[in-house]
Amino acid sequence: MGTFCSVIKFENLQELKRLCHWGPIIALGVIAICSTMAMIDSVLWYWPLHTTGGSVNFIMLINWTVMILYNYFNAMFVGPGFVPLRWKPEISQDTMYLQYCKVCQAYKAPRSHHCRKCNRCVMKMDHHCPWINNCCGYQNHASFTLFLLLAPLGCIHAAFIFVMTMYTQLYNRLSFGWNTVKIDMSAARRDPLPIVPFGLAAFATTLFALGLALGTTIAVGMLFFIQMKIILRNKTSIESWIEEKAKDRIQYYQLDEVFVFPYDMGSRWRNFKQVFTWSGVPEGDGLEWPVREGCHQYSLTIEQLKQKADKRVRSVRYKVIEDYSGACCPLNKGIKTFFTSPCTEEPRIRLQKGEFILATRGLRYWLYGDKILDDSFIEGVSRIRGWFPRKCVEKCPCDAETDQAPEGEKKNR
Repeated sequence: MGTFCSVIKFENLQELKRLCHWGPIIALGVIAICSTMAMIDSVLWYWPLHTTGGSVNFIMLINWTVMILYNYFNAMFVGPGFVPLRWKPEISQDTMYLQYCKVCQAYKAPRSHHCRKCNRCVMKMDHHCPWINNCCGYQNHASFTLFLLLAPLGCIHAAFIFVMTMYTQLYNRLSFGWNTVKIDMSAARRDPLPIVPFGLAAFATTLFALGLALGTTIAVGMLFFIQMKIILRNKTSIESWIEEKAKDRIQYYQLDEVFVFPYDMGSRWRNFKQVFTWSGVPEGDGLEWPVREGCHQYSLTIEQLKQKADKRVRSVRYKVIEDYSGACCPLNKGIKTFFTSPCTEEPRIRLQKGEFILATRGLRYWLYGDKILDDSFIEGVSRIRGWFPRKCVEKCPCDAETDQAPEGEKKNR
């Protein structure tokens, strides 16, 4: 609880600006609607003051709301933890195994990645979550996962109350007539019988809240199972993708090597304890990590460097033949391009006729790559990266003679 209280200190009040985003606004709106309607309907269905069951039911509703909000705000305001600016390993020779971040002017510690939204290198980054308007990573992975667990459980409880309230209210109206407005079946024990309005507006609101609760249960519940799957393997979503690309790289070049993920301790319980602890503080410092026997401390970062080099080799140069404004869903580039816009928060880049792009991956109607700004681009001195419509570019003659294609492009042909 002390960790949560620390986030509301005066010097951290600027973090409240994270609430001014469509993700937290929608998430907190859903929580408020479901919680409020569940409490109102529980009074209609199961009066909490005269029965033990009603009291327990009402207390559980409050408990769900408190725990959901606690873990939600913990995940949002505590944050994932960032690699210190200008960080470098204690042993200078180890820098050869690490990538360098020009924005943070620091080496990327093992398991860290630079987030474009946060504009910092995040420790053990899993993903940037728009619903908390922050990254999920080393420090808040446990709180985020607990939120993903508690939200569906609370919504299941709320959905049950919504269904029972609508059922009992409709039952009473059909039994006693629409002109007689009664409370739930348990209300018969009260004397005098209270009159509580439950008209068409209340019914519609409850039905809407039921839809929100069921939708949240399915969507957030699926995210919880995905998170638990990677936690029990001591991975993140990004690391799972890196492992898949490692297998593809080895298979593509038919190499005589095997990539072993270094952070899986071989036991689900040991992997689980690296995220969930009794103190609420995750193990380690977020910069150095225990590795399984036979693995190098920088096994994963070395593989990332290999993939980065391979990415450059397999990239293809394109020339821009049509201007593109950088719109997310451009109407003037064709219906198929409009409806197949990549479902991601990755940026789009503006194109002008005559510019050159180095594409690294692609979909059927879209490509992702780096705009070539000058001759020093090959050394990575300067670049602008993002998605752009495939119809706006054409392959340069020098690359058209090769069989190489952007990553993911061959699969979509």
